[in-house]
Amino acid sequence: MRRNYPAFADYSTTDYNPYFCFSISAGACMKPDTFTFDRHLFDLLRQPQHAQFTTRDLRDAYAQYLDPGSFRLSDLRRYVYEQIRRLLRAGWIARDEEHRQRGQVYHLLETPNSLNLVLVGSGFAEISSAAHAAAQAPSVIGPTDLYLISRLEQQLKEIRLDFLSSMGETERYKQLFEEMPHIKDRIENEYFEARDRSSKLLGHVRALEKTLESLAAA
Repeated sequence: MRRNYPAFADYSTTDYNPYFCFSISAGACMKPDTFTFDRHLFDLLRQPQHAQFTTRDLRDAYAQYLDPGSFRLSDLRRYVYEQIRRLLRAGWIARDEEHRQRGQVYHLLETPNSLNLVLVGSGFAEISSAAHAAAQAPSVIGPTDLYLISRLEQQLKEIRLDFLSSMGETERYKQLFEEMPHIKDRIENEYFEARDRSSKLLGHVRALEKTLESLAAA
C-alpha cells in the first residue's frame, strides 16, 4: 500500500532559508549543505507521475533526454541507481515499506532543509562522453574498464562534495559548542550524527581512490 508522503518541493524552496535556525539563539543559524544533482533527474522528479518510482521508471524517462543508440540501458540504469542512493543518504526519498529484490519502489519526501541544491548538466552524458573520448585514445584498458573508471571518478567527485559539506557541518557544531556552551545538550546528537556521517563518507572516498589507483595501474 502506498504511503502518503509530502509533495516534492519546488526548486525555490532549496534556497537558503533564514528561518531554518535553532530557535534558542539568532546566532545559531546553520548554512545548508551543498548538494549537486543532475538537472534531468530533478526535472523528472518534479513530475507528478514520479511521486513514487522505481529505478527502471527513472531510467526509461531519463533515456528520453538522450540520443537513441548513444548509450547502453545497463549503463544508464547504474547511473540512475547511484543517484537514487545519494537521494536516500540525503533523506530526500524513502524506500517503500515493502522491500523487493527487483522493482523496489521509492517515495519522494520534502526537500531537506539542510541541503542547498545545485543543479548540474546531464551527469550521465558527461560520463559517457569521457568514456568515449578515452576509448578513442590508444590504451590497453578495455571499453568496459573505461566506462567503469569514468563512473567511479564521477562518484568520487560527488562523494567528496558530500564529505566536505558534512565536515563543514561538524566544524560548525564544534564552534557553536565553544561560543554557546549552554546549548550543547540540545544539539549534541546532531553533532554526533554529522561526525559519523563524515567518517563514513571519508571511508567511501578512500575506497574509491584506491580502486581508481588499482585500475590505473592495471
